[in-house]
Amino acid sequence: MRSPRVVKPLIGISCCTKQFGVFGMPNHAASDTYVRVTDEVIRAVPILLPACGPTADIETLLDRLDGIILTGSRSNVQPTLYDGPPHAEGTPEDPARDGFTMPLIRAAVARGVPLLAICRGFQELNVALGGSLHQRLQDLPDRIDHSTPMQPAAGVRQGKAHAVRLTPGGWLHRLAGTATLAVNSLHNQGVNMLAPALVTEAIAPDGTIEAVRATASQAGSATGFAVGVQWHPEYDWRTDPVSRTIFEHFGAAVRAYAEAARLGGVSIAAD
Repeated sequence: MRSPRVVKPLIGISCCTKQFGVFGMPNHAASDTYVRVTDEVIRAVPILLPACGPTADIETLLDRLDGIILTGSRSNVQPTLYDGPPHAEGTPEDPARDGFTMPLIRAAVARGVPLLAICRGFQELNVALGGSLHQRLQDLPDRIDHSTPMQPAAGVRQGKAHAVRLTPGGWLHRLAGTATLAVNSLHNQGVNMLAPALVTEAIAPDGTIEAVRATASQAGSATGFAVGVQWHPEYDWRTDPVSRTIFEHFGAAVRAYAEAARLGGVSIAAD
């Protein structure tokens, strides 16, 4: 007698619009690192979500997805979305991605679909829920340079850059089992005003918010697992236990959500 087939959950991975090839053809792309960690750690099926702008059918996607990873990117979130000043000339933007991820985040939080937001995704989460951004942290007084090290070696670019202080008793503090955590740093933007629906989970030495969590009471919804980190745990989950554990906890929330959806229940929050 055959054993029942295990149905893996589906994880949506946000894409950017990028030009590839000699003719610069537009493509929808996400880094292989997100695909690998979804397959190898979360044990789910990665589904690439194209940056279709406002034409995307968000509700149909969320009817089928069991979780969402919001990826990092070179592009900056459009400042018009948080009433910020125009970007400096030459700053990369991706309005098609913004037009997709903003409503996706709000709908996912309202439904309680597990969501893990990384780097640009972390910034999108803050803006989508009513927060604002600094565009270039390195230009602000008393801030360290959080931007990507211009080094050809991946180990240098993606290596630990600074520590973050974890909120005592918070989700990340309990997960890591330590008061501080060493993280990589590859971003220009950072949180200015924190969205009302988010609570701080980690802070850099210069005061920059580096990790957040949404709570149901603050979001006014059935918010489940909705966590954002400013760094890139997908780069070093093979060697860093906390990075791996972040994805394992997200995966547990995804499986709980998928099972509850089959039974007509609700998701489990990261609290």
